Amino acid sequence: MIAAALFSLAFISSAAASCGRGLTFIDPFQFDAEGHIPIPSFSYGTTTGPLNWHNLNTTAYFLCGNGTHQSPILINTTSAQVPPGSVKLNVPNARNASFENLGTNVEIVVNGTLQAANSTWKLSQFHFHTPSEHRLDLGHYEAEMHFVFAAADGSTKVAVLGFFIQVASNESTPLLETIFAHLGSIQTPGTTTQLPTIDFSSFQASANKMAYFQYTGSLTTPPCTEGVAWFLATTPIPLKIDTYNVLKGTTKTNNRYTQNLLGQPNLLEVAKVNL
Repeated sequence: MIAAALFSLAFISSAAASCGRGLTFIDPFQFDAEGHIPIPSFSYGTTTGPLNWHNLNTTAYFLCGNGTHQSPILINTTSAQVPPGSVKLNVPNARNASFENLGTNVEIVVNGTLQAANSTWKLSQFHFHTPSEHRLDLGHYEAEMHFVFAAADGSTKVAVLGFFIQVASNESTPLLETIFAHLGSIQTPGTTTQLPTIDFSSFQASANKMAYFQYTGSLTTPPCTEGVAWFLATTPIPLKIDTYNVLKGTTKTNNRYTQNLLGQPNLLEVAKVNL
């Protein structure tokens, strides 16, 4: 069962070692000479989508088709949790943050830290998936937000702080409303804009009171590096349906399919044998 597979954080030394610029969501993407953001070679379509990521680069993306601790996974409400107050997010208010359309996603580049599992992590960026990548009790939420962190000690360890986003008719998350009001400026893949001042204080105050599902898995994008510390908030955050529709219209469908139980053979390996 998933609950039995969720265990205290134990990172492999090679986590994120193969992560190069333009390959993953660990590091912010950089502008090219024309001021555009490079577009990744992978996608969520057919020939370059999740079922074929491992064939796009058989060395760098090997784990996408062969790893045994891959993300996203199915979470149960009985899965291992860390109690409220155990995860501390600190993101200072940001001015002129870069808001980027990567083609596969939209990301915001800001500074910040995370304290969790007796470690300190430095924020690289945060981005969004529609619908959610992880599933809770078999169901998807409308979207999922990922804050991606690198270890502050300079090691290759990676942590992701995730939040389910739930569509609501009469309430929303101010942080998301502020950010998504500027989606119209980055409708074309490779484009970027600067955001006005973003106030994280209310959001992080709420986030720091939440409990989190915890497990060790992988990046959900190539190269699918394993040993990633996952913390998924047990409480979804709301988003107005009109705002969600603008996000969905920009990102389309950009979630990886649910992976096998942690420690079990990769589903693509299972398919080779059984299909």
